[in-house]
Amino acid sequence: MSNTQKAKLYLGSQIVDKSDFIPRHSPFDDSIVSYSPVCDGNDANKALKLAEQTTKEAAKSPLHRRISWLNDVANQLELRAEEFALMLTHEVAKPISFSRIEVARAAETIRLTAYALANLYGETIPTDIMPSGRKTMSYFTRVPCGVVVCITPFNFPLNLIAHKIAPALGAGNCVVLKPTPEAPMVASMFAELFINSPFSTHNALSVVYGDAEVGSALVSSPIARVISFTGSVGVGNIIAKSAGIKKVALELGGNAATFIDKSADIKFAAARCAYGAFYNSGQVCISLQRVYVHSDIYDEFATIIAQESNKLRVGSPYNDDTFMGPLINDEAQVRAMSWVKSAKSEGAKAICGGEIIDGIFPPTVMADVTDETKIVCEEVFAPIVSLVKVSSYEEAIEKMNSSPYGLQFSIFTNDLSLVPRFVDDCEAGGVVINEIPTLRFDVQPYGGVKLSGIGKEGPKYALEEFSEIKSISIYS
Repeated sequence: MSNTQKAKLYLGSQIVDKSDFIPRHSPFDDSIVSYSPVCDGNDANKALKLAEQTTKEAAKSPLHRRISWLNDVANQLELRAEEFALMLTHEVAKPISFSRIEVARAAETIRLTAYALANLYGETIPTDIMPSGRKTMSYFTRVPCGVVVCITPFNFPLNLIAHKIAPALGAGNCVVLKPTPEAPMVASMFAELFINSPFSTHNALSVVYGDAEVGSALVSSPIARVISFTGSVGVGNIIAKSAGIKKVALELGGNAATFIDKSADIKFAAARCAYGAFYNSGQVCISLQRVYVHSDIYDEFATIIAQESNKLRVGSPYNDDTFMGPLINDEAQVRAMSWVKSAKSEGAKAICGGEIIDGIFPPTVMADVTDETKIVCEEVFAPIVSLVKVSSYEEAIEKMNSSPYGLQFSIFTNDLSLVPRFVDDCEAGGVVINEIPTLRFDVQPYGGVKLSGIGKEGPKYALEEFSEIKSISIYS
């Protein structure tokens, strides 16, 4: 067992030796690519107590030092970009070209956090605005919450950690990170950059590994003041019920949809929809899952999106020109096949893909899908997109909003009168015009409504989630 392949248990800035490790097998060829230490609730509690002991020191860290800390980590990440990209591909089989993009985005996320941190101010308040008031010097400022627990998923195992721990540490908190079991080494390498930085706050960041036992200990502890979680609705519901009185930010599932209006550029829309549906093997909360197509252009659009999907190169994630590799595990592949089988039994048909090729579930386009088909009612989280024929904008928006999820929606249209209507009508946290709902800029606020979660990510908005307002009034 190579030391470079063993993820490290960090209790604060101290590496803690463990005797038992769990191997991580590549989703591509099943080879062992890394190991994670076996942790339990005791490790979680030790990390929380150490974080609690460090909160005062972290809160007193000067702003310039925290900004330098973040920029130093971004610099180090960029210097080791290829190493991080390769480990991403090893552990989650993300195609190497997209792994490189994720590393670059993570560095940008950290830099954006440093910038937002430098511009995170309070404001003065005119307390004599009403007759009952009086003139004072009144203002509010933002202070760190204390201990933040961050729980991250497998689909973006580097950038989604960056979206949580960079703002949390930058705001002056202490953090206990529980990364996805599917990418322990990526998390360990990333945490090491923060811990070894000359600007770091000693013991401000801990990393523990595991599933339910560790997660439960972290979430239910009264020490944690904020829980930031990205993952499934089922787990998010458990967290919401067991967290107690603390701040909870939940970025949960999605059932992203778009409407292809009859005025749209059909070729452009079809090509972008193919990209949005199958990027990262469809394992994205905002992967395009439902495409509502105006009946006047339905057949043409279906033909073109099938053609565009067939062009996408599927294969080894280590090849530079691979667009899509395997799903995260065999269970996910079996589940994807069951979705297709179920849809076919309900009258839908696969006009592209639908059958495993060389061990990889390919881009799959399902046509003739109806509202009742299970495949459009739930989050698929696989490379499957469904086409639904509609007769009007009104029908499309009604069907889009019928989902219990509301993360991101989009529309393709050249009818400008539809744009303000669509923005107003969408029951979603994000709305995109003439692009796929899979579009996300890290600088933007990101988060959904309904079952898609509560709270917002994006550096500026995460800093607000990870800080508290302190109101001050000075009477003279």
